[in-house]
Amino acid sequence: MITVTKPYLPEYTDFEVYLKEIWKSNWLTNNGPKVKLLEKKLSTYCGVDHLIYTNNGTIAIQIAIKALERKGEIITTPFSYVATTNSILWEGCTPVFADINDRDYNINPSAIESLINVNTIAILATHVYGNPCDVQAIEQIAEKYKLKVIYDAAHAFGTLYKGKPLLSYGDIVTCSFHATKIFHTVEGGAILTNDKELAVKMTHYRQFGHTGDEYFSVGINGKSSEIHAAMGLCIFPMMDKFIERRKMLSRYYDKTIEKLPFSQPSAMEGTIYNYSYYPVVFESEERMLRIKKLLEDNDVATRRYFYPSLNNLPHFKGAACPVSESISSRVLALPLYYGLSVEEVDFICGIIKKGFK
Repeated sequence: MITVTKPYLPEYTDFEVYLKEIWKSNWLTNNGPKVKLLEKKLSTYCGVDHLIYTNNGTIAIQIAIKALERKGEIITTPFSYVATTNSILWEGCTPVFADINDRDYNINPSAIESLINVNTIAILATHVYGNPCDVQAIEQIAEKYKLKVIYDAAHAFGTLYKGKPLLSYGDIVTCSFHATKIFHTVEGGAILTNDKELAVKMTHYRQFGHTGDEYFSVGINGKSSEIHAAMGLCIFPMMDKFIERRKMLSRYYDKTIEKLPFSQPSAMEGTIYNYSYYPVVFESEERMLRIKKLLEDNDVATRRYFYPSLNNLPHFKGAACPVSESISSRVLALPLYYGLSVEEVDFICGIIKKGFK
C-alpha cells in the first residue's frame, strides 16, 4: 500500500539518546528542559520572539481565539481542515466565510472587507498547503478596521515569503506538528507571536491559567511532554533534507503528468515553498472520483483534501462560496512524503494516465 503520507521516524539509536536523558532526569512533562529547548530552536527557525509548544495544532487555534478575549464574528476561509472552523465554534464565536481565489486557494482579500461589521473581531486565514496568503493585503484590511489577524499555518512550517519565515507574519500564528506534517513531534503544535503581552497570556492559557502555585486566568491543559519534544529535537536537523526531497518528488510529478488536464495552486512571487502537499484539481468531480477509485484499486491512497468546503458542514451552514465549493469537489492530494520513491511516483502517474484514456 502506498499511503498518502507517512511519518518520518529517526534512527532509534538517535531517539534513544534523548530517551536516556529523560529517564535520568525523571522529568516527563510540565515544561521540562526538552520542551524549552525545542521552543527556543523553533522560535529562532521561525523568526518570532515567542513560540509556545502545545499538545496539538487545534488547541493552538483555540488558545489563539481565546486570547482575543471577545465573542463575535471571525472572518475565515471555507477551504481548510475542519479544525479551523470547529475551533471558532468551540470558542463560542461565529465563522463568516470569505471565498478563496483560484490561484493559490487561499482566502481572497477582496472578499473580506465587505463582510466586516461591528460584530467582527478577527480574521483567521489558512496558508493552504503551505502557500502564503496575501499577507500584505490582509494586514492592510486588519489595520484599517483594527482587527487581529490569526494565521492557521498548519502546513507552512519551513515556507519562506519575501525572505522571512512565513510563520513570522500576523498577530498570532498557529502550527501543527502532527505526525503527518513535514516537521512533527508525533502529536503537537505551536502558537507563535511577536507580542509579549499575548505570549504571556497564551502561555497561561496553555497551562491551566497559572504559573507555579499562583493563578492568573482561565486555562486549559495544552501542554506536551518531554518525549514528544524529544522526537521534535531528533527530527529538526533533517528539515532541509525533508524539503529538498519533497521538492524533487513534486517536480518529478510535474514532469510526468504535466500534459494532463488538471490545475494546481501556484504560490505568490517571493515564496520559497516547503512542498507540504501535492494537490491536483481535476476538470470534474466525476473524473476525480474515477481516478481516486482506480488508484485505490491499485493500493494507492489519496485524500480529498480539503472536502467538503467548510461553509457546507453538516453542523454549520455558511453563505455560498462558489470558488471553494468548486475546487473542494474536484481536488485530490496525491502521495507525497520523504520515503516515497521515484518508482512509486511513476506507478502512481501511470495509473492516473490510464484514468484519462
